[in-house]
Amino acid sequence: MIRVVIIDDQALMRAGFRALLDAEDGIEVTGEAADGRAGVELVRRHTPDVVLMDVQMPVMTGIEATREIAADPALADVHVVILTNYGLDEHVFDALRAGAAGFLLKDTEPAELLRAIVVAARGEALLSPAITRRLIGEFVSRPPDRATAPGLEALTRREREVTALAARGLTNEEIAVHMVVSPFTAKTHISRAMTKLGARDRAQLVVFAYESGLVEARGPAGTRRPAGQE
Repeated sequence: MIRVVIIDDQALMRAGFRALLDAEDGIEVTGEAADGRAGVELVRRHTPDVVLMDVQMPVMTGIEATREIAADPALADVHVVILTNYGLDEHVFDALRAGAAGFLLKDTEPAELLRAIVVAARGEALLSPAITRRLIGEFVSRPPDRATAPGLEALTRREREVTALAARGLTNEEIAVHMVVSPFTAKTHISRAMTKLGARDRAQLVVFAYESGLVEARGPAGTRRPAGQE
C-alpha cells in the first residue's frame, strides 16, 4: 500500500486528488493539510511514501516545507512531488534544489498522476527524459554556481560520465548503450554518484551537474556538451 499525504491550500484541489487516489487499489491517502507548516507536521506524524505538495501556500510555502522534509533524516524515505500550475518556473527550479523528487502539472492526466505516485514511491526518478530536457533548457542561460555545488573530486571518471549523460536527459538504458555497459552497471554508477553527492534522486543529480559546471550549456538552446569536451 502506497501512503500519500496531500498538501494544498485549495480545498477543491485536495478533494479532487483524494477522490482519484481513494478509488485506486494500492494507494491510501493518510492525510491532508492546507499549508506548508501543517503539512510538515502531518508528514512527520504519518511518514507517508509520497507527498503531493503545492508550491504557493500560506504560513509556509511548498518549497520551504519540502526543504524541511528533505533535511529530516527520519523522513529520508518520503518523496515529495511538487504540484504546479505553471510548468518549469523558478518555483519548481527552487523546489528541485530543496529536495523534491520531481514535479507534475496540476492538470496532468489522472493516469499520469497515478503512474508518477508509483514511480516516486519506489524512489526512482520522477523526471522523464522529456521533462529532464525541459529542465536542462532552463540551465542554458544560467552560469554554473560552483560556490554552492559539492565538489567533483568525490566522483570517479565513470561516475562523472554517467552524471553528465543523465544531465543530458538520457535514461539508464541509453546511458548503457553510450558507455557500452549493461543497464545494471549504468544504474549502479548513477546510484553511487547520487550517494557521494548527497542527491536524493535523479532530479538533484541533474541540478548538480549544471551548477557544478560538470555539464555546460553553450550556444542556442538544445546545444549542450559535457564540460571539457569540444
